[in-house]
Amino acid sequence: MKKLDIKKIIFLIFLTNLFSFQTSLAEDIKKVGTSAATFLRIPIGARAAGMGSSFVSMINDPSALYWNPAAMSTIKSNSLVVDHSIWLPGINFDFAGLTIPIENLGIFGLGVTIMHTDEMEVTTVEEPMGTGETFTASSFAIGVSYSRFLTDKFSIGGTFKYIQETIFNSSAAGIAFDVGTLYELPFAGLRLGASISNFGTKMNISGEDLNIRVDVAPNQQGDNQSIVGKLNTDEFDLPLIMRIGISGEVVNTKDYRFTISLDGVDPNDNSQSVNLGGEIGLFNEKIRLRAGYKDLFLENSEQNFAFGLSLNEINVITDVLISIEYAYQNFVHLGNSNRFTLNVRF
Repeated sequence: MKKLDIKKIIFLIFLTNLFSFQTSLAEDIKKVGTSAATFLRIPIGARAAGMGSSFVSMINDPSALYWNPAAMSTIKSNSLVVDHSIWLPGINFDFAGLTIPIENLGIFGLGVTIMHTDEMEVTTVEEPMGTGETFTASSFAIGVSYSRFLTDKFSIGGTFKYIQETIFNSSAAGIAFDVGTLYELPFAGLRLGASISNFGTKMNISGEDLNIRVDVAPNQQGDNQSIVGKLNTDEFDLPLIMRIGISGEVVNTKDYRFTISLDGVDPNDNSQSVNLGGEIGLFNEKIRLRAGYKDLFLENSEQNFAFGLSLNEINVITDVLISIEYAYQNFVHLGNSNRFTLNVRF
């Protein structure tokens, strides 16, 4: 049985105090709601969600495609992850990712994220009860990832992705990069992870819905009063997020494992916060129980506690292992979210 010694405890306390000090120096201006494509901030995977989104240094999980592409290097077999959630009322959120290790080259990955709404009625000032038309809104991102070990303890990874958001007949598009590192510390299995997500272009919306009829000379007679003009929208940054985290096994035996994970999060459209989670593996990792708290120290946080469980690596077909995961996320004002994830290793 392995236990955290005093050095590990001191290191964790130091990391927490350092992040708290940085938080106290943060600007009062939080810039909440000033970024585009905020669906990129929605956590991927029921396992990560159930641990309070403290996942940047966790390993052996294909949801690393989202959290930290460097952690893909710890996956030793082909892996497929499919994640589904009714995120908020009327909004569905889905993710599918594939990781493929190639000997002597590294790990390659592909991830697709889709969020879409139910159909909604078009209303106007003149027809507030509806025009008879309907519309939907959707967001889409596809990313290609790569990761490899530089040493036996240190790995790096990156993702290039295309992003698009659409509402009715208008849309916005952009490209972004993620980059991450993962380092196994010389403290009996502690891991330190860091990632920067969504570094890329600004986005602004354009399309037919921004076309308007204008009279360029309203004080003159005889001019064309139905010239088509176009409204120009502002450009908005993508939701840039920097994460740094540490995780490790407090207890790790054949039949029982207890892991603690701590992440510091610094987004460009909100204040800094801390995510904290823990996971218990039972019966040789066949059952996993987890719980966490998201957005610690964040003023007016909408999300807080989460928990979940999973049946891990069920062998139903030769050389194919299936894991079924569930997570419950609590929202203060927007109801709660239940999410389900299927992991397949082959």
